[in-house]
Amino acid sequence: MTQIRPATPADVPLILRLVRELAEFEREPDAVEATEEMLEAALFGPRVTAEAVIAELDGAPAGFALFFQNFSTWTGRPGIYLEDLYVTPAARGAGVGTALLRHLAGIALARGCGRFEWAVLDWNEPAINFYRAMGAVGMDEWRVQRVAGDALVKLAGGG
Repeated sequence: MTQIRPATPADVPLILRLVRELAEFEREPDAVEATEEMLEAALFGPRVTAEAVIAELDGAPAGFALFFQNFSTWTGRPGIYLEDLYVTPAARGAGVGTALLRHLAGIALARGCGRFEWAVLDWNEPAINFYRAMGAVGMDEWRVQRVAGDALVKLAGGG
């Protein structure tokens, strides 16, 4: 049976390991810059910027979800943005992903959120099909925009 619990500071090494596994799965194994120190500060530091939950299957870590609050001016309410959801290969098909999504949907409702949203890679058909089966609607007319690294510095007027 899947159990979902809030992450603790002791889970930071596990979370980073699972983030690296996710990056490998998403074909970006060298893209992870996060360190344990960075994750600990973001999740448990004086200014918490994200939250995480750990999924356990029969007492063993089986996955995680990392999320943060956003805000919709259109609904006038907060929302939850799911940054990462990952289920270990051995636990796939055992209901862990469903349990994680349902848990986060419950958090969203309890906090009065108007939305629960996330992005999925366009080539990840199994995930897309899973999300559709869970009631998610694709926002295909929206395109994610990102500014990072040197471009971020330049946009901010530096360099």
